[in-house]
Amino acid sequence: MAEFKLVIGQKDGKSVQKELKGNEADVLLGLKLGDKVSGDVLGLHGYEFQITGGSDKAGFPMRRDVNGTLRQRIFSTKSMGLKTSRPGEKQRKSFSGNTIFEGTAQVNVLILKNGSKPLMEPKAEEAPAQ
Repeated sequence: MAEFKLVIGQKDGKSVQKELKGNEADVLLGLKLGDKVSGDVLGLHGYEFQITGGSDKAGFPMRRDVNGTLRQRIFSTKSMGLKTSRPGEKQRKSFSGNTIFEGTAQVNVLILKNGSKPLMEPKAEEAPAQ
């Protein structure tokens, strides 16, 4: 039985986290980065999401050009998950594959279509202390 932390990114730059367990999490198994997911199967009716990233249980980021579920050490220039000090410098770094599996800890998604209910409840403003 899979268990993920779903991080939902909104267009205003804010994000919402949701724990997925059981059948909700099993729906994501086998999907790849860039795939679209209906919010109905995740318990968020009316929403549509696109998988944009994630990380495995050891904290290695998922990368689009690393196929499968295994972790690989690739030789790359500056990109997502890799910072270099000089232009054109290449480094060898470990990345997780682009497919979601039981060893994935976090899945990042972006909202493509909003549902009827908002994901975040507006906070009640506190009265200023006098």
